[in-house]
Amino acid sequence: MDMCLSSAQQPGRQGEEPSSPGGWLGAEKKGVLQKDSTGGPVEDSNKIEQSLHSLQKFVPTDYASYTQEHYRFAGKEIVIQESIESYGAVVWPGAMALCQYLEEHAEELNFQDAKILEIGAGPGLVSTVASILGAQVTATDLPDVLGNLQYNLLKNTLQCTAHLPEVKELVWGEDLEKNFPKSAFYYDYVLASDVVYHHYFLDKLLTTMVYLSQPGTVLLWANKFRFSTDYEFLDKFKQVFDTTLLAEYPESSVKLFKGILKWD
Repeated sequence: MDMCLSSAQQPGRQGEEPSSPGGWLGAEKKGVLQKDSTGGPVEDSNKIEQSLHSLQKFVPTDYASYTQEHYRFAGKEIVIQESIESYGAVVWPGAMALCQYLEEHAEELNFQDAKILEIGAGPGLVSTVASILGAQVTATDLPDVLGNLQYNLLKNTLQCTAHLPEVKELVWGEDLEKNFPKSAFYYDYVLASDVVYHHYFLDKLLTTMVYLSQPGTVLLWANKFRFSTDYEFLDKFKQVFDTTLLAEYPESSVKLFKGILKWD
């Protein structure tokens, strides 16, 4: 089985007891020792371990428990650390649908060296798949989500993708010009999945989508449609983006749209 994770760094398989966030580094080290005792390359494992620690700038939130969930996209097994204690630490249906679309249309999308930003990246599955497909990814979310997001991205992309994903804070509608100046940042694609649900920041979300879209930027947005407010957001989205329905997934009530910002 082709895996981005080396066996030395692979977290527990689905179905194992959840681990506490304070224990994941210890369990990770234990896994390295087990690998080394069977003849694995101690020096290589230690180097990878050191790289992970040196690159990890954000600390995962101290939830009571995490689980390790396994996915397979773009020919790779991907292990995502999740917690049901936060909306931002769970892979939602829209992310699954978007990953499936990216995998099935990889040649058409041509992510190789493309500059991509994900809005509301959560635990990082979509950004991981985009990275595996060759993109230069910036994964964004709220501050309390960034630790687990970066942990998952590093574990699944280190030493097996052309570009190591970047993790940045992005609060919708706030300090956009300061943190993402248009003179310095351009994205070929903006990705978003299940960012529309019952919350009070939908106008700020749309403002952020518009701000990040420049001439040539393609926005791919997948969402499970649950509430009337979701469709109201879609109507507003269509007012500012030339919108194409790319795919529907009836079993999960997910729709996937492509948006190109309208220019007067």
